[in-house]
Amino acid sequence: MPSKSTPAKNAAALTTQDFEALSDFRYQLRRFLRFSEDAARDEGLTVQQYLLLLHIRGCPDKDWASIGELAERLQAKQHGVVALVNRCEAAGLVKRKLNSVDRRVVQVHLLAKGERCLNRLAMLHRTELESLRGTFRVARITAFNDDGADRS
Repeated sequence: MPSKSTPAKNAAALTTQDFEALSDFRYQLRRFLRFSEDAARDEGLTVQQYLLLLHIRGCPDKDWASIGELAERLQAKQHGVVALVNRCEAAGLVKRKLNSVDRRVVQVHLLAKGERCLNRLAMLHRTELESLRGTFRVARITAFNDDGADRS
């Protein structure tokens, strides 16, 4: 099995349209990320702080997230997430609580200030995504998931 960074030996050569689609996808993604960076900064947060708040609020079936879950969502090391939680806790955005069932699990909860910041930023992000509906064409890239599919 080839590694993630090594293409399969029988993979078809990339076409000009493939490169254009990849380039367009990365461009649109970068535009959205730049918007997100600017919006977070205007709110007085870093992007990582915004994402931490978002992933706490977006955790399925509960109103908190564990350090491990946040590390996975942020694609970061647990010790880095602990440092980020420390900064957010000092800013009054979140609080930590030990899980009553498993005391090894640290729950991270949003505080009212964190909820307010998150709500403002999430509304801006939703509006931005809606404005990009016709521009941010992720569907163009899905052909890479289909063997032999038309990539135009």
